[in-house]
Amino acid sequence: MDKRSFLQLVGLGSLGLGTELQWLPSWLEDPTSDADFWNKVRADYTLTDAYINLESGYYNIIPRPTLEALKQHIETINLRGSHYMRNDQFPDKKRLLHALAQIAGCSADSLILTRNTTESLNTAIKGIPWKAKDHIIFANQEYGAMQQMIRQVAERFDLAITNLDIPMHPQSDEVIVAQYENLIQPQTRLILVSHMVNITGHILPIKKICDMAHSHGIEVLVDGAHCIGHFDFKIEDLNCDYYGSSLHKWLATPLGCGLLYIDPKHQKTLWPLFTEDYLMTEGIQRFGHQGTHPVYHDLAIENAITYYQALGPQRKEERLRALASRWMEALRDHPNIRINTPAQKERYAGIGNVGLTHMRASELARRLMDDYQIFTVAIEGAGVDGCRITPNVFTSTEEIDRFIQVMLQLADT
Repeated sequence: MDKRSFLQLVGLGSLGLGTELQWLPSWLEDPTSDADFWNKVRADYTLTDAYINLESGYYNIIPRPTLEALKQHIETINLRGSHYMRNDQFPDKKRLLHALAQIAGCSADSLILTRNTTESLNTAIKGIPWKAKDHIIFANQEYGAMQQMIRQVAERFDLAITNLDIPMHPQSDEVIVAQYENLIQPQTRLILVSHMVNITGHILPIKKICDMAHSHGIEVLVDGAHCIGHFDFKIEDLNCDYYGSSLHKWLATPLGCGLLYIDPKHQKTLWPLFTEDYLMTEGIQRFGHQGTHPVYHDLAIENAITYYQALGPQRKEERLRALASRWMEALRDHPNIRINTPAQKERYAGIGNVGLTHMRASELARRLMDDYQIFTVAIEGAGVDGCRITPNVFTSTEEIDRFIQVMLQLADT
């Protein structure tokens, strides 16, 4: 993509990011090699020199074009104040929801904006019209906040819960699907399942799980916190009932941006967490109330989408998987190293997890940071003892190679 095409793309509906923008991605000059391209993408980011950042999973820092656009949104809204909030906030929100729906692969009439995946999934968990003795299935590898919300709802409504452990290295999709199916009871109402397991990066066969669950009349709530903007898929192709994601992770929006997909057939029966109008009985608008919040972050979703589209969704996915493959393949066969992520490339993308046989993850994370200035996050629990490794499009192969070198050194000591 050249500069003219990029400017045409950002000029179509993206408030605050048009031809007046002073900073453009340098990779629009059509570099001649893949390495040159990613070096230029790296230049879009202001990076600390205090450590190598291999923890993009919590918050995926935003590139300079999106950051500059965010600053413009803040200045515009600060200038216009209540006039903007009362007149233009809602048309802008409707426009960006349509743009987001194209990225997410669903209808805008099925989406609402939230602050994060936790808020999204809580809306579904707390909004389902539960009956006493209803049964919920979820894995011990699910995100902790989701497990806590289910346990709270179970206590409140007298629900039953069954847990399972997702196999770390499954032989087939059918093994995973069967684990869920074998736990189904006559009262089973909901399955909560991660599209990508946050602690290991394992991509689960969501459509197969949803198809199986629906054959038993069971709804499926999907935790897609790490998926939008990470790898290519369409929500509607998954056949799920609800899907939540955090856009400030892999779509690289500002903090506090998320989405919730609600299948239209549930929009009448699900109770909103934040009510737009209690007399409204159906339609996605009944879930759309957010109150007064930093709308400039929402506006910057469009700019993040523009950057993502210009970068190329497939190209980004391939880069993230290549970085993960580079370190996993180099370390997988070492006798003192555990890779807690499946080996098949279709089962992971940019996230992986690695541990040492003779060192707890917390100590490994400390050593990596204190001794070698490599920032990761330790995971200890749910059958996992290792550090989650989440490179980004700004991560260089030299940084990955440095991580490999350090891990081999630690493994041999």
